[in-house]
Amino acid sequence: MLDQQMNELVQTQRDFYNTGATRSLDFRMKSLRRLKTVMTEREQDLLDALLADLAKSPVESYSTEIGACLGEIDYFIKHLRTWIKNRPVKGSLAAPLARCHLQPEPLGVALISSPWNYPIYLAIMPLIGAIAAGNCAIVKPSHFAPQCSQVLARIVREAFEPGHVHVAEGDTDTSTALLKQHFDYIFFTGSTSVGRIVMKAAADHLTPVTLELGGKSPCIIDKSADLKLAARRTAWGKFINAGQTCIAPDYLLVHCDIKNVLMAQMAENIAAFYGPDPRQSRDYGRIVSPRHFIRLEGFLKDGRIITGGESDLDSLYIAPTIMDQVDCSSPVMQEEIFGPILPVIEYEDLEEVLQVINQRPRPLALYLFSDDPAIQDQVLNGTSSGGVSINDTLSHILPHQLPFGGVDDSGMGAYHGRSSFDTFSHMKSVLKASKWPDLAFKYPPYKISLDMLKRIMRYV
Repeated sequence: MLDQQMNELVQTQRDFYNTGATRSLDFRMKSLRRLKTVMTEREQDLLDALLADLAKSPVESYSTEIGACLGEIDYFIKHLRTWIKNRPVKGSLAAPLARCHLQPEPLGVALISSPWNYPIYLAIMPLIGAIAAGNCAIVKPSHFAPQCSQVLARIVREAFEPGHVHVAEGDTDTSTALLKQHFDYIFFTGSTSVGRIVMKAAADHLTPVTLELGGKSPCIIDKSADLKLAARRTAWGKFINAGQTCIAPDYLLVHCDIKNVLMAQMAENIAAFYGPDPRQSRDYGRIVSPRHFIRLEGFLKDGRIITGGESDLDSLYIAPTIMDQVDCSSPVMQEEIFGPILPVIEYEDLEEVLQVINQRPRPLALYLFSDDPAIQDQVLNGTSSGGVSINDTLSHILPHQLPFGGVDDSGMGAYHGRSSFDTFSHMKSVLKASKWPDLAFKYPPYKISLDMLKRIMRYV
């Protein structure tokens, strides 16, 4: 029954797409503006839902979810008129006097599957690219954030025609039924393990995918770093959203000469951010579910607690926690943590650091605090990751002009800004040939010698 429902849903989207309505610039612009209007009107509903699902404060909810999406919409409205145009490219002597261009065209019907940790941002951001590129879309939000899922469905109903965009609420059974359908593109954000399932399902229909996954993102703090800045920005990047951020620093690699000073400063910053008891702070979130809580609580025994360590299952609270004396083979160093626990490993030589990072799957993000340009170059050239922030955390996700995406186990494909438009578009190659000259030697029977042909083709 569920499979049939999803099949009918996808067909409804495809029928709407086949009308050609989504292709005009005017339709796309109106869709973007309408989405912005409805999100603005439903701002309080969004804030309430994020508070209910993740205990996010209004400021954190607006800055990391609502405001970021509205800013992306504005950026698209400003630039879409240019992006939608054909892109001239240089031809070659193989087709004399021909005019060549790339013509962006929509892919068709896209599936956007979003997770629970940033349930608004990670659903709306790819949706902006999908509708701007002229597609229809089905959004499948996570059932672990049910209040946000309901508000998203309400916003989409108010902003779009039913065949244009639809929110398919439900649990894993709904996701499974959707993945059996034939989409023209799948955009998935979530864990690496589920990403493999998505890719296998997409392969049945030869459907292209973008996979935004995760991994263990390292944060290196060199002795040349501004330690006060490093402590403040690392603590912020790690413990925002209670550590449930795919690009959060997952483990800290700290030069042994500065470790003790840095740990003291990080503890000071945690107290400055959330008070002496973060449990009482309205700016510190909660773990999304008991299942995730139990997994995280198990990590607390994998090292010596420097600060934090308190937990409470009833309120899904785990304190901002830093721990050292961690073995690289322990569970906390084998799995993506995705919570407010930060293991610390000290080092003496940077080559040790590069070895620790490079023996693991390539991470979604890498962070380096160092004022030494030589060390910055050594890390940039000696590692591979989806993105890098130097002397900050998380910030490389902010500029519209920087594509965001992973590599290897941390994902494939990228989005944000023009990259989102390109991700949901097919760049159709178009050549308009000239009637003259019509070179006789290319037609059989061939009268040109092979030697002459070789000489000519050197210039083609």
